[in-house]
Amino acid sequence: MKADKYIIEANKKTDIRKLPTNSKEDNVEKDDIIAKYEANKQELIALQDKFYADGREGLIVVIQALDASGKDSAIKYVFSGMNPMGVKVHYYKAPTADELAHDYLWRIHQNIPRRGEIAVFNRSHYEDLVTVQAEDIWKNYHMSDRILDDGKKKFFEKRYKQVNNFEEYLRENSFRMVKIFLHVSKEEQTEQLLERIQLPEKNWKFRADDLKVRDKYDSYLKCFNEVINMTSTKHCPWYVLPGDQRWYTRYLITEILLNELKACKPEYPALPPEEAEKLPECRKVLEEAMAEYESGKADKSEKKADEPKKKAKKKSKK
Repeated sequence: MKADKYIIEANKKTDIRKLPTNSKEDNVEKDDIIAKYEANKQELIALQDKFYADGREGLIVVIQALDASGKDSAIKYVFSGMNPMGVKVHYYKAPTADELAHDYLWRIHQNIPRRGEIAVFNRSHYEDLVTVQAEDIWKNYHMSDRILDDGKKKFFEKRYKQVNNFEEYLRENSFRMVKIFLHVSKEEQTEQLLERIQLPEKNWKFRADDLKVRDKYDSYLKCFNEVINMTSTKHCPWYVLPGDQRWYTRYLITEILLNELKACKPEYPALPPEEAEKLPECRKVLEEAMAEYESGKADKSEKKADEPKKKAKKKSKK
């Protein structure tokens, strides 16, 4: 799987700022990749159907990135065609007052899927490690002094531990988690923001405050670098994918999903023995019903064939 090279290995310090944001290093052809992407999509559709029916494991797909990095479009294109009954997308905006009154994982846990389902998190609990840290929001939390007095470093070190434990807990309860960071260059981010202004149909996506976040590109990427290194574990690693060329990013995401779903070894469940015993009799009833339908169709077609002959006889008498 080509996406393997983009895994951030546990306990191995990797500076994601030095990783590629485009496909040049992989020396690929766009047409070939798009063809593979389309083939992967068809395989994913079949696998997801089996995964949904099997219902032994659940899958959570976390997608994080800087603003204007293609999170929405990646979800739109990669998951299109799958059975919508088995796929749910959750978009995490700034927490509400009610959410802030709970622990930060509270709103996440409410959206953990049923086994057999895939939950896609557009942003996630990692906003409480990245944005809260980069913007120093944690200082204004309505929390006990015993928590806040520890200082920023210890505050987030505890959160790294909490998140790792949370994800391990989910795995031990038959849920898998795929964590993907879409790594775009500052130039690509600027181009995408400009497009939101130039194209009327994309104006609704733009906010003037987006430029403030763009100005903090380096500080946000530095924060993501630490968070990803601290929370990429053996069973729940991060993938840092090149995001400048979206056709390549989407292909890599399909590769990751295929690998994860295949690892689940989903199978269509067998009928209970008492129901399986009834199949021959049920089949006989349905086959007899179909035979009657076919016989009825044949009778109707014969009557229609006789109608022109009768009309012809009537004309000849005149």
